[in-house]
Amino acid sequence: MATQTTLDLLCINTIRTLAMDAVQQAESGHPGTPMALAPLGYRLYTRHLRHDPADPHWPDRDRFVLSAGHASMLQYALLHLTGYGVSLDDLKAFRQWGSLTPGHPEVHHTPGVETTTGPLGQGLATAVGMAMAEAQLGATFNRDGHAILRHWTYVIAGDGDLMEGVSHEAASFAGHFGLGRLIVFFDDNRITIDGSVDLTCSDDQGARFAALGWQVLRLDDVNDLAAIDRVIAEAKADESRPTLVVTRTHIGYGSPNKQDTAKAHGEPLGKDEIVLTKQAYGWPSTEPFFVPAEALAHMREARARGTALHDQWSAAFGAYKAAFPAEAAELERRWAGTLPAGWEAKLPSFTPETGAIASRNASGIVVNAVAGVLPELFGGSADLAGSNLTMLKDVPKFSLMNPAGRNLHYGIREFGMGAIMNGVALHGGYIPYGGTFLVFADYMRPAIRLAALMGTHVIYVFTHDSIGLGEDGPTHQPVEHLASLRVIPNLLVLRPADANEVSEAWRTAITHTSGPVALVLTRQKLPCFDRAAGFAPVTGARRGAYVLKEAQGGAAQVVLMATGSEVSLAVEAQALLARDGIRARVVSAPSLELFAAEDAGYRATVLPAGVPRVAIEAAHPASWHRWVGDHGTIIGLDRFGASAPYQVLYKEFGITASAAAAAAAALVAR
Repeated sequence: MATQTTLDLLCINTIRTLAMDAVQQAESGHPGTPMALAPLGYRLYTRHLRHDPADPHWPDRDRFVLSAGHASMLQYALLHLTGYGVSLDDLKAFRQWGSLTPGHPEVHHTPGVETTTGPLGQGLATAVGMAMAEAQLGATFNRDGHAILRHWTYVIAGDGDLMEGVSHEAASFAGHFGLGRLIVFFDDNRITIDGSVDLTCSDDQGARFAALGWQVLRLDDVNDLAAIDRVIAEAKADESRPTLVVTRTHIGYGSPNKQDTAKAHGEPLGKDEIVLTKQAYGWPSTEPFFVPAEALAHMREARARGTALHDQWSAAFGAYKAAFPAEAAELERRWAGTLPAGWEAKLPSFTPETGAIASRNASGIVVNAVAGVLPELFGGSADLAGSNLTMLKDVPKFSLMNPAGRNLHYGIREFGMGAIMNGVALHGGYIPYGGTFLVFADYMRPAIRLAALMGTHVIYVFTHDSIGLGEDGPTHQPVEHLASLRVIPNLLVLRPADANEVSEAWRTAITHTSGPVALVLTRQKLPCFDRAAGFAPVTGARRGAYVLKEAQGGAAQVVLMATGSEVSLAVEAQALLARDGIRARVVSAPSLELFAAEDAGYRATVLPAGVPRVAIEAAHPASWHRWVGDHGTIIGLDRFGASAPYQVLYKEFGITASAAAAAAAALVAR
């Protein structure tokens, strides 16, 4: 405590009391961790963090991630006091409708928040993605004497973050790749909601992270400001590996009756306890949300400091731009998120002469065709590169020795991959993509959900999309996954029917900047529809669903609609029905989300009222009830698969052209 000046302590206690008061007024929240971590937050935001409150999006700013997102009032108090666009009234509206201060930090909602946190472990993993993006972008664009991208990523993580399995995946990845500009403060307060950490966990977290290749340092008293300075300097001195700082804190610091107890974790302290705590601090006012003028003035100095740092960087970037104009222009384009003019000309087209091709193979062809003109595409696979076909040819791998590489090996870390991709996207300058089998979307679902909530532009390449993968059996055959992904708000799911639809799907995925995109692709080969001989232009896929092949000889008596590999079954069923004099229309519906977003008029041209419908998809039928109506038929799969060649499985499960034709004929005969 001797290292704190009176003004330091006044500022620190301002953070603490604001957190207590906001949680009390909201009648919910987590006061204890902000009270404990106030000295660390104060020192970071006023001395160590390179940030500009007047411009929260400055590209070379340091990133700060509050992985322990329940401690949101720590961050909100810091943002207000250092001059971001968060007012005292916003703090008073903590957790209320429409406020800038929701219960957990939300990116794109509160200025100065870099990522949405709350689901524990994901903030740490997302920060790993940010640190990797800094390393890759810097290695690509920095030049001797012009290091215009060299920032740090700071994280505060709690016991809960480190208990979650994704922390192991992400920390292992960061250690292996030597992401040395990542500093994580582990809030070692030894308390969880249920009580003492030792109820459930006796891990030596320092030893664990050391084994994963991290530098491990200790901060024995978070109230020792000089020790905070020393440990940050020591962390920065070793850029060959990330750093974990085991930081001893006392949850609910200063509360006479609740310090070091679970009662300080996830509920208001209570009015009486707040009075006692403020007395213990020697606080000069009994009024809630009191901010001493001296504390505010001191912490608002961060604005001038931030402006100066930003101006220095702008001058350095100006010199870089003069020396390397092409590189600077490319970097500015990528920061702006604009795509190079004419890039779509690189998208390949396919013809029947190409032969039948699995949509995963077509995807590999497409991504390699556009990667040269879209250097922001940065990704790989969770140890399934040979199956997902996500690797770029003749392009180096990202590694400790070559951080400029673009091919990523994520290892068998699906959840970690999803969260790291979020961090890469949030950092800026990239369109990250990552591949795995569709069935393993379950492993990364929390990261997918958070991507959709944050609106991050990431692309999932999900291959082996159905029972069509065959002999690997039901453990690897997705059934419910398409339906479960489609119900995630703001997630765009694309299941293309042939190689040309794959090319269109990649076009959509690259240009769809408002949220994540899932490409769902086959292992088995699919025919290429002859667009010059009766099949509609593939551009119709951009609207989610379109008439692929019209009924012949008059108006359609029935509509056959399908996605992916089952579209070819619908085409076969159309031919079978024609032999019996039944006119069927074939609709390819690669994206139900895009189709739903179309106006009713367009949807009616594809699915005319009064015409019965049959939907065909080798997946759970839940997605299709809206589209077939009360009197339609869905040919799908509502049980797990089996191990056998895929042709046998389709036959045994009744997902065939003849079954579709029979169902359609029955509807017409009603």
